[in-house]
Amino acid sequence: MPVIQTPLLFLLLGYAGAAVFAASGALAAARQKHDVVTFAFFAALTGVGGGTLRDVLLRQPVFWIEDPNQLTVCVSVGVLVWAFGLGRLPVRALLWLDAVGVSAVAIVGAGKGLALGVAPPVAVVMGVLTAAAGGIIRDVVAGEPSVLLRREIYITAALAGCVVLVLTDHVLTRQAAGFLGFVVALALRVGALVFGWTLPGYKGGLLERLRGQGG
Repeated sequence: MPVIQTPLLFLLLGYAGAAVFAASGALAAARQKHDVVTFAFFAALTGVGGGTLRDVLLRQPVFWIEDPNQLTVCVSVGVLVWAFGLGRLPVRALLWLDAVGVSAVAIVGAGKGLALGVAPPVAVVMGVLTAAAGGIIRDVVAGEPSVLLRREIYITAALAGCVVLVLTDHVLTRQAAGFLGFVVALALRVGALVFGWTLPGYKGGLLERLRGQGG
């Protein structure tokens, strides 16, 4: 099993992503007025869920078992949100936290794939999976509409950031490529929140449109 030397930027992004995802999980618990244990559970589940699935698929030691500080950060964030009444923050706060989290962990996931020597498309998939799974798990457990069902750009932002990382990895240092990918992903997600950016919706297949024109 290869030994991965994690660059400092990816380590910091990993902690930051886990922390803000954990906060979004705790805010989901706050909206339903749960107790402190549920706050901590939601925070941990959201913070480490995507990375756990990624590591299982890559057949790697699960990252928070190798580094329990990751789990400690998530639980601590959940308790702090409960203790200081941060659950009163508006729902919009969850979306902003989620924007930072999805951008950070997408790059961490893709970077880990590259470090393990997987093919670039697989690295991109690992990054997107890491970014999406935590939020999906949070919404399913909380019984809320999935973030994937919002029309705003979400997964596309993570995808774009991972593609930028993969394409620039052989041109820039991995840390520089990772930072650039993070900026791209965050810019797209923030743009979606501020300006309502969306991809075109389904309007029928080509054959349907041709039949419609033929009258």
